[in-house]
Amino acid sequence: MIPACPKCAMENTYPDGDNYICADCAHEWPIAAAADADDEADAAVKDANGNVLADGDSVVLIKDLKVKGSSITLKVGTKVKSIRLVGGDHEVDCRMDAGSFMLKACYLKKV
Repeated sequence: MIPACPKCAMENTYPDGDNYICADCAHEWPIAAAADADDEADAAVKDANGNVLADGDSVVLIKDLKVKGSSITLKVGTKVKSIRLVGGDHEVDCRMDAGSFMLKACYLKKV
């Protein structure tokens, strides 16, 4: 994904060699710097309300979630204590009465 221009915030940008170029304001910036900024932005895992999550936080499910390959449904309002953050598509590892699960942070709300 090509980032928006950091100077004018327009999304009409394109790569050219080692730089990104904004077609609207002609601003140029290195591709490597944009990749570093993306890594830092992904480092913070945020819940559905935009609160930053950390290891050991307690969260609540904001939506009923069907567990793939099972007849179990995790109900809305279920409180999950002592979460653990991991990399990947499902950022939160947790343990509940029904078992251990990997959940996406967008379905959680920090308590």
